[in-house]
Amino acid sequence: MEFLLFFLFFFFVSAQVAPYGQCGGEDYSGSTTCEAGWVCQYQNEWYSQCVASTASSSTSSTSSTSSTSSTSSSSSTSSTSTSSTSTSSTTSSKTSTTSTTGTGTSSTAFPSVNGLNFTIDGKTSYYAGTNAYWMGFLTDDADVDLVMNHLNESGLRILRVWGFNDVNTVPSSGTVYYQLLTNGTATVNTGADGLQRLDAVVAAAETYDVKLIINFVNNWSDYGGMAAYVTAFGGTQTGWYTDTAIQAAYQNYISAVISRYIDSSAIFAWELANEPRCQGCDTSVITDWVVTTSAYIKSLDSKHMVCIGDEGFGLTTDSDGSYPYTDGEGLNFTVNLAIDTIDFGTFHLYPDSWDETDAWGDGWITAHGAACVAAGKPCLLEEYGVTANQCAIEAPWQRTALDTSGVSGDLFWQYGDTLSTGESPDDGNTIYYGSSEFTCLVTDHVEAI
Repeated sequence: MEFLLFFLFFFFVSAQVAPYGQCGGEDYSGSTTCEAGWVCQYQNEWYSQCVASTASSSTSSTSSTSSTSSTSSSSSTSSTSTSSTSTSSTTSSKTSTTSTTGTGTSSTAFPSVNGLNFTIDGKTSYYAGTNAYWMGFLTDDADVDLVMNHLNESGLRILRVWGFNDVNTVPSSGTVYYQLLTNGTATVNTGADGLQRLDAVVAAAETYDVKLIINFVNNWSDYGGMAAYVTAFGGTQTGWYTDTAIQAAYQNYISAVISRYIDSSAIFAWELANEPRCQGCDTSVITDWVVTTSAYIKSLDSKHMVCIGDEGFGLTTDSDGSYPYTDGEGLNFTVNLAIDTIDFGTFHLYPDSWDETDAWGDGWITAHGAACVAAGKPCLLEEYGVTANQCAIEAPWQRTALDTSGVSGDLFWQYGDTLSTGESPDDGNTIYYGSSEFTCLVTDHVEAI
């Protein structure tokens, strides 16, 4: 009898869907009952998801799902069962409303593509912006507001920030991290030193009418990245794109982030990764991953745009045969841009890092513009920078981008400001608010637009 009661209890619990899990949709055959405190909410005809039963409540739950990861070598193939555990919670609903504070006039309209251009707050135009990867790691809300206010005053409408911060061990108290990856498990940190810091960035962006590009993982090991997943789950970085357990954890993290801001008009786009590469891989590896991940994001959120975050490698259009135009890093820009669930193209520009001249950058910009015109989608020059003579080098790139059909915005790397703790991070490319470089690369550029 005790066994029967245990079996019935286990069956009932296991039939319940974990927070943020799928609970309905076309051809879905699983359970439609969510865990206590969560309800099954329709997203689209293909996907319904378990969300907190009340938008204003804070609910935490832990679910454990088992996934099988297969690894192979030339001599053998083994199957390893791993458990991926996620802890998620929702904070108060971040629905966007017209702001009555700050200097911005936040709109409820979602940014979108209009032909070869972007539309923000009902205005279709070319847009200038910047990168500040560190914004979500600030611990003082006043610093976050300061930066957003300065961006708004300067006319920088798009801000790209890191939406990831992965660790393999819990850091010291007060250190911000978003996800703990260890021993085959992935735990999302929704606490005051976790995603609540990203909450502050989104809230300030709503207030000051700045639009955010938020990405989900780093190709590089900074702030964890793909290497942190490999440390926790095994495998290799080139295998990251196809590892079943890793991709399950990655998608779970995507779901946790999107669910917090799905109704926010401050989100410009969700981004798959920062500079994804798969050196020596067939280009189909990254293409297949882009197809799967972008479709998954669209199944969760059909309101916001989705982009890849790649550097623009693997382009045959107007190619000069140099390294960035080749597919050696496992990317085919044209094929990936054509994917239906990718709304616009991204490309970066660092000639010095790629052993090219600064003047080479103009051709790189126009080549991507031509590819985007052919695809019928806009392109965003998402990162560009140099460590010296910034006005002399970057301003001409800005003019080329502005004059090139198909290129509909640019984000310099990176923005800097004076915070309560001193100057924000400087990697040598930083353009600080109020500097002479800021005048030529922001004030003058915005006026030209």
